[in-house]
Amino acid sequence: MAWVILVLAGLFEVGWAIGLKYTAGFTRLWPTLGTAAAMVISLWLLGIAMKSLPVGTAYSVWVGVGAVGTVILGIVLLGEPANPARLLSVALIIAGIVGLKLATPA
Repeated sequence: MAWVILVLAGLFEVGWAIGLKYTAGFTRLWPTLGTAAAMVISLWLLGIAMKSLPVGTAYSVWVGVGAVGTVILGIVLLGEPANPARLLSVALIIAGIVGLKLATPA
């Protein structure tokens, strides 16, 4: 269950990372409130996952899920480039996440 919570925490990290773009420097109320809520939920879920997962693994997977999701949504929603080097880099992050999962008991 800790892994599910950790991935969910990473998805909320994606939400706040993308949300930052829509806050316009924290000048727009609703995007700012949504972004702040996603930040709190993301950290809260990360803390719960860390009760039973090693801190290094949990934090790395949380960041990895957030990074991969943010890059993908940046490409899809914001028109960011999807060149081979970026996609290969995302694949390497995914490989690292999978490797940490396979190497960590729980």
